[in-house]
Amino acid sequence: MKLDHWRESVLSQLAELSAEGQEAADFLRARRSRIGFRGARRNVGAFWTVFGGVYVNSKLYTAENSLSNLYLLTLILHEAWHLRQGFFKALSVHGELEAWQLQFRLLGQHGGNVSHPAIAELLTLPLGWDRGTLARARDLMRTYAGRGYRADLLPLYPLGHEIRYRLSEVLRKIRGQAG
Repeated sequence: MKLDHWRESVLSQLAELSAEGQEAADFLRARRSRIGFRGARRNVGAFWTVFGGVYVNSKLYTAENSLSNLYLLTLILHEAWHLRQGFFKALSVHGELEAWQLQFRLLGQHGGNVSHPAIAELLTLPLGWDRGTLARARDLMRTYAGRGYRADLLPLYPLGHEIRYRLSEVLRKIRGQAG
């Protein structure tokens, strides 16, 4: 199957999935984002690049075995959502939690399997700024995806927020010692 045909078919199916799927498909089309296949670690189903591309793990999927695959559609939605979030939010646990919840909520709504205990709990977490909740989300992601999924390397907040938080903690400690 030609990659262009596969790409357009995937974008059409994504658009039919939900309003978020339509937004993601429109976004990818408008940006003329590359969507294709590249090798990755086994616990990575798909990934985005700083150049705006979305790639499916070629060790897991091919154009022939992935068409009409609900899980793959939600993976592409997940990665497109990261591109929409922007670099710093996408590279944070907060951004990951948002994308994971979107992916697995839609997967469940369309009859996909979301029965893994880690995913069931992850879907109940509030998307907010509580560091304990974000740390728990990171642990659940690694429980589901495996230790090779390196969410532990991501800051909990988008980088600018993380730096402000860390500086405020240092200042709080300095003020506490001075008092």
